[in-house]
Amino acid sequence: MSIVLPSTDELSARARAALGRIGVDVPEGHALRARTPVTGEVLFGLAATDASGTEEALAAAHAAFLGWRTTPAPRRGELVRRLGELLRAHQDDVAELITIEAGKIRSESLGEVQEMIDICDFAVGLSRQLYGRTIASERPGHRLAETWHPLGVVGVISAFNFPAAVWSWNTAIALVCGDTVVWKPSELTPLVSLACDRLLARAADGVGAPRDVHRLLLGGRAVGEQLVDDPRVVLVSATGSTRMGREVGPRVAARFGRCLLELGGNNAAIVAPSADLDLATQGIVFAAVGTAGQRCTTLRRLIVHRDIAGTVVDRLTAAYQKLAIGDPFDDATLVGPLISARALDGMRGALDRVRDEGGELLAGGARRPAESAPHAAYVEPAVVRLDRQTDIVREETFAPLLYVMPYDTFDEAIALHNDVPQGLSSSIFTRDQQEAERFLSAEGSDCGIANVNIGTSGAEIGGAFGGEKETGGGRESGSDAWRAYMRSATNTVNYSSRLSLAQNVSFG
Repeated sequence: MSIVLPSTDELSARARAALGRIGVDVPEGHALRARTPVTGEVLFGLAATDASGTEEALAAAHAAFLGWRTTPAPRRGELVRRLGELLRAHQDDVAELITIEAGKIRSESLGEVQEMIDICDFAVGLSRQLYGRTIASERPGHRLAETWHPLGVVGVISAFNFPAAVWSWNTAIALVCGDTVVWKPSELTPLVSLACDRLLARAADGVGAPRDVHRLLLGGRAVGEQLVDDPRVVLVSATGSTRMGREVGPRVAARFGRCLLELGGNNAAIVAPSADLDLATQGIVFAAVGTAGQRCTTLRRLIVHRDIAGTVVDRLTAAYQKLAIGDPFDDATLVGPLISARALDGMRGALDRVRDEGGELLAGGARRPAESAPHAAYVEPAVVRLDRQTDIVREETFAPLLYVMPYDTFDEAIALHNDVPQGLSSSIFTRDQQEAERFLSAEGSDCGIANVNIGTSGAEIGGAFGGEKETGGGRESGSDAWRAYMRSATNTVNYSSRLSLAQNVSFG
């Protein structure tokens, strides 16, 4: 059955209307194309940032930092508070643009904007809690302390799949920490970026903050390279593929800059014999097919005890057959389009390889035709069964492709879980407390996120987000992730009338 979609002209008009309500003056041009995966076609052309524009933005952000760093942190929090208020007022507009440009279903787009609102609330509270420490000194009449100071210009490079939320994680925290931000978003989502930039500019005007605390760069690889290589950018926070991180990390390190890398995920869930299978099935399906499998936290590997593997597979294939695939604006739709035909080709290539490596396709994998939209990439989420973890399974395929593998012992399940280069998110479904605690312990999951009786996706902003190994080791969002955006200083104050040397050193 063919998928019925709105026309590209209709989507273009809706995008312009949402941008207009936000107050965006669209930079018309031909250097960059705004397109929609909903139909796979171009909405309209945009102007891009050139080398001189990038230099001007970096210089302006650096100049703004010199004043912003001395603004009291609670005052800086007022800017983020106002941004959160504007996001509440324009939640529908920003969500509209996310669905148009990223193809997310409506509820997920609204959820992404809610995540932005939540991080603003978190950052406002943080602006009064940038705590240091008082440390016990070994010398009488001395005070030893740790203080935290603004870092500088933060460069943010973000991906298409969370075109607004990842920017907000970085920007809200960086601003209250006293940093300024230069943002290079994905070329695939320029309209969402224009909307976010405009809302922050309006927030700055509303509280009397300098507009140059945030600058937007629209462009491709050359713009990103200029940002990465500039010594005024003290921290580069980059979200994307491991391949991208391999390029960004060494270039920033070569100039002794800092990196915060959020890279690929190849996330797994273990399903133990004691698991609540109703709960597990719901958690697995959402984690595996949400955002059409295009989350860094998407569930890609399912490790199931052999005694229940057949039952779990039957439940999954039955659930996959009921998935509503199509127009992401339709409230009944659960799976929207892949971002591009290239993503579909990657999924097809992975399916070909897994067949060669002995895998059996159990459900899905077929392209769904879309009426009047031959360039759109709609696909049935796929489930593949394997007897072992093969080479293709160790790679991340950014599409709704779930590999199911059996295990016999819990030690085997943990070893299988950790036997991939990535280390972002993980979960276990079990009612055995010992298994749950072992999974969360040092001998269990080697990921930055480890969950029990919930899927791998859907992190809350209160906890730090990030992963290990080839995921990059960065931490964003909540907990003490703010420390990445500041520099610490150790202070010693001698309030006595004599000079005491540390370690009982005697000198003259």
